[in-house]
Amino acid sequence: MIATASRPETRQWCLDLGAHAVIDHSRPLAAELAAAGFGQVDYVASLTQMAQHYPQMVEALKPQGALAAIDDMTGLDPMLLKAKSISLHWELMFTRSLFQTEDMGEQGKLLAEVAALVDAGRIRTTAHTHLGVINAANLRKAHALIESGKAQGKVVLSGF
Repeated sequence: MIATASRPETRQWCLDLGAHAVIDHSRPLAAELAAAGFGQVDYVASLTQMAQHYPQMVEALKPQGALAAIDDMTGLDPMLLKAKSISLHWELMFTRSLFQTEDMGEQGKLLAEVAALVDAGRIRTTAHTHLGVINAANLRKAHALIESGKAQGKVVLSGF
């Protein structure tokens, strides 16, 4: 697995979480992959800032690759995917419940499987910064941290 990070502390955090390699997302992704000894990749999971990196992700993907995304991106140009026949896979955790799909129970099974993997130590949480109880002051702190671009992992507020 190749992760992206732009600072030494987030680079090390990715390695500690199990990444095999880390490239800098503040630089062109294809060049970073090449410098790390990789060519184009089969799969990309876009977990944040897809709009910022979308053309570069398409460039980094092999023909007939797959792009998975969880974040929103207005203005997505699907034509960028066509020449390489790249498939796009959106994931929204609440799709099954929003649409009352026949397989709604699968979400519970998926969450139970993730919980078992966490309990077994096979995967770790990305929660990193705990700012305390949810209130106006802590919401401002959390928002400022996220907007700074210096957040590492998930920022957590508790006590809902």
